Amino acid sequence: METLVEDESFAHEDWYGDEFVERVYRRCDFNDIDLTEAQTRGVVFDECTFGNVRLNASRHADSAFLRCSFTRCNLFEAEFDGCKLTGSTFEESPVRPMRVKGGDWSFASLARADLRGVTFDGVRMREVDLSGANCAGATIIGADLSGANLRGADLSGCDLRGSDLTTLDPASVELRGAIITPEQAVVIAQNIGLEIR
Repeated sequence: METLVEDESFAHEDWYGDEFVERVYRRCDFNDIDLTEAQTRGVVFDECTFGNVRLNASRHADSAFLRCSFTRCNLFEAEFDGCKLTGSTFEESPVRPMRVKGGDWSFASLARADLRGVTFDGVRMREVDLSGANCAGATIIGADLSGANLRGADLSGCDLRGSDLTTLDPASVELRGAIITPEQAVVIAQNIGLEIR
């Protein structure tokens, strides 16, 4: 039975290493919370705000952060396994070297984020906003990037193998040293109007 918490505010709490299982937080505010090394499993945060929350080294499995906002939060070495972060936004929040496996980050905004060395493996990222993001040396493999906003992103040295690059405009991103498959090279060539014979 899920525990439901609605319209609550939490501030200056020490939840270091705590475990949260099958809870639902709806329209809640979290400010100055220490969630370092905390774990969530089957937890839903719906339209919640996180401000100055320490999520470093936290682990999240099959949890959801739906339409949440993260402002000045620390996600250093955080891990998300099979989680949904659809529609969530990140501002002034260090996320490297975060690791994400599976799940759905569609419509999330990581605009101008420092994503160097971050890993997204098999993640659905439809229409995600990565404009101006620094993804140098990141691993974004097997990701559904259809409709993603990549304008101004630095993808140099980024491993993009297996990801959907149908909306990638090579003229609007930095691609030097990025790793792609021959099939993806064909897609990119077609994106700039080349005819392959």
